[in-house]
Amino acid sequence: MAKPGVLDSDPEVVMVKKRTMELKKELQRLLKSIVDDDDGDENCNNINTIDKAKETLSVLKELKLRNSSSSLSFKLHNNNNKALTCCPDEFKCPLSKELMRDPVILASGQTYDRPFIQNWLNAGNRTCPLTHQVLSHTILTPNHLIREMIERWCKNQGIELSNTVQYINEEGLKEADRDHFLCLLKKMSSSLSDQKTAAKELRLLTKKHPCFRVLFCDSADAIPQLLKPICGSDSFSSIYPDLQEDVITTLLNISIHDNNKKVVAETPMVIPLLMKALRSGTVETRSNAAAALFTLSALESNKELIGKSSALKPLIDLLEEGHPLAMKDVASAIFNLCVMHENKARAVKDGAVRVILTKIKNRIHVDELLAILALLASHQKAVNEMGELGAVPSLLSIMRESSCERNKENCVAILQTICLYDRSKLKEIKEEENSNRTISELAKNGTSRAKRKASGILERLNRVVNITHTA
Repeated sequence: MAKPGVLDSDPEVVMVKKRTMELKKELQRLLKSIVDDDDGDENCNNINTIDKAKETLSVLKELKLRNSSSSLSFKLHNNNNKALTCCPDEFKCPLSKELMRDPVILASGQTYDRPFIQNWLNAGNRTCPLTHQVLSHTILTPNHLIREMIERWCKNQGIELSNTVQYINEEGLKEADRDHFLCLLKKMSSSLSDQKTAAKELRLLTKKHPCFRVLFCDSADAIPQLLKPICGSDSFSSIYPDLQEDVITTLLNISIHDNNKKVVAETPMVIPLLMKALRSGTVETRSNAAAALFTLSALESNKELIGKSSALKPLIDLLEEGHPLAMKDVASAIFNLCVMHENKARAVKDGAVRVILTKIKNRIHVDELLAILALLASHQKAVNEMGELGAVPSLLSIMRESSCERNKENCVAILQTICLYDRSKLKEIKEEENSNRTISELAKNGTSRAKRKASGILERLNRVVNITHTA
């Protein structure tokens, strides 16, 4: 008896063998029935039995061919393994560590096997896996030179390159996946029980399998179908919390895929629904709605669209509420949106400065909120408000206490801007210098940026002192 090989442990192969045995037994039964029949002219059962036997034979043939194909693929894999392990390193994909079948060049200039780098990009990554360089675009260019070199090497080694590995397609999708995806979307318009089941499964699939995020690019109706169960009610809080959470989280998952960002944000119901989700629902729903806005705002056009939709106000309100689970996602979304100048004005109008300063004074998420405050410091109204709300002593105390160089940089940069617009604040800084020499210490031992900003403040202090003495 032959020993079971690696192929025998493949679940699909085991399933095929089991089904083949069942069909053989069924065929034996049908053939016995046909042979034993008396062939009476009035008996139609014999004809039906023959038809069933033909159908069984057809299915059996298909399974045999499938099994034969799997066995051939396995044998080819085994025969080629020794040759593939000694292939030149430049022919191996940096991600799969295997011989490349479809080498492509990334924007960083590095070459990868198409399916593996495509999966990397589909997962929402915008950097080169090898160099960590941020990509200027995600277009993959065929590397014909490496392809020809690989083909020549394979020919010399007696390897059939096209048969070594078969890819389903570049996103790793099977037809069955598409059918299942469409079935789940259809359930989103069915009974409440079906909606909940489908929403839960779509959430898990889009989290674990990037290829399911890609499917949302293929149909103009996919996103509206996903959102249908939570669009019908005027009151978002009246929708079942678990259904809200699963749909909003799925929306976050599909937004990670770069090709989805534009179509998701421009689907009319998306931003309004995310704004409703920010105001009500579970903490996780609110946090994931903020995370979705952060992810979508990676595109400049989406920053403008989200800002014009008045989404900053519910983000700032949620920041003020201070749910620990939501704070980081909310701060990230506000920061990303405020990179655009027009959104800084909207954030200031919606009370961002007051909320952020209150949190910073209470030492809540200081790192993230100082970064937002430093962005807003380029807007004059924001700077005036910072001065009025007592930002100076708070920023000086953080500079004394913090060991984080980035926080010190942001503090001194904000202070320099405040002093530029309001000379009266120099008095508070002068008192600080007399007591603790905080600015002088930073001008001496800080980062290059911090030194530059701190020196600017000290120069301004000296000018004011000289003017006073002269007067």
